[in-house]
Amino acid sequence: MTASNTISPLFLPVQAGRASEEIALQIEAAIVDGRLSPGERLPSEREMQSQFGTGRGVVREAIKILKQKGLLEVKKGSKGGAYVRQMDVSNVSESLALFLKQHPVNPERLIEFRESLDRTIAQLAIAHGEKSEKEELLRESLRLKSMLREDEPDFLATSELDRQLNIMLVRMARNPLFEWVMHALQMGFSSHDYALYENPTYRERAAANWSDTAKAIADGELMRALAFIGHHYVLLRKCVDEKAAPTNEPDAEFLQEDNH
Repeated sequence: MTASNTISPLFLPVQAGRASEEIALQIEAAIVDGRLSPGERLPSEREMQSQFGTGRGVVREAIKILKQKGLLEVKKGSKGGAYVRQMDVSNVSESLALFLKQHPVNPERLIEFRESLDRTIAQLAIAHGEKSEKEELLRESLRLKSMLREDEPDFLATSELDRQLNIMLVRMARNPLFEWVMHALQMGFSSHDYALYENPTYRERAAANWSDTAKAIADGELMRALAFIGHHYVLLRKCVDEKAAPTNEPDAEFLQEDNH
């Protein structure tokens, strides 16, 4: 097979009318399929004008579109120009979090999803987490339990610690996809756990459940960990239902059940 002396252009000419959108789509496709790599500089505006067969303003509008989507960054100076943005977990999570905020989810659907996610993450965390990570998770969960036993808990601090516990747990799973999703969930909308912590009836039980779950994970006891996760979401469903119907009295028999 003989190599050609002609280098194929990166882009193809576009039609007038929706030229900027077509240019943006071509550049995005080149990024997605790897013809343009993270950190790589796009051809100069003059080169792109020639390849696309259009004016500078149209090329600039296309770059603006891709910059808004987070795919490009524009640098100034002697090495200035449009560069393919290096995406990291925060970029991905921020985009997904924004999407989640704009698409409200029914609390039951969210709880159902979180429970399924947590059960899978717990299994992976037991299998792949380091001993030191499991010990830290247990230690921090006990700190949360202690904070929530105070007469007037700092709910901002406890909410942040709860978020950190979820991130610590998902990192032990050693699967970046779960980590990206968990980061987005923490940023995008509430899992309604705050309802448990703000309600004196449920607060201590919810905090104890976190430490029980962490201990089961540290001890490698999968079935106990899954049972505690299931109980957490039983509590959460009941708490959310009561909050939606404040005239209902808490079920005393339910609240006296042993969560073990």
